[in-house]
Amino acid sequence: MSFDRHLAEIAREFPDWTIWRSDAGRWWATRHHPLTSAQRDVGCAMTIDADDPEGLREQLLDQRERSGGTTPGTDT
Repeated sequence: MSFDRHLAEIAREFPDWTIWRSDAGRWWATRHHPLTSAQRDVGCAMTIDADDPEGLREQLLDQRERSGGTTPGTDT
């Protein structure tokens, strides 16, 4: 699968994050909204990175689970 396709799929699955690949080849994601105190307390991160798209997706799923599946500033 192409770089662009991986990027688009991850971005669709995690719309509350900006996803990109650095010039060095690492995959990154940063949240659109600041973390709440509760999210910081359970180990949520504002920005994460991985070696490949699969690793980034795994970390994004972990972040979703840690935050209880909610987005800061919303009730969902």
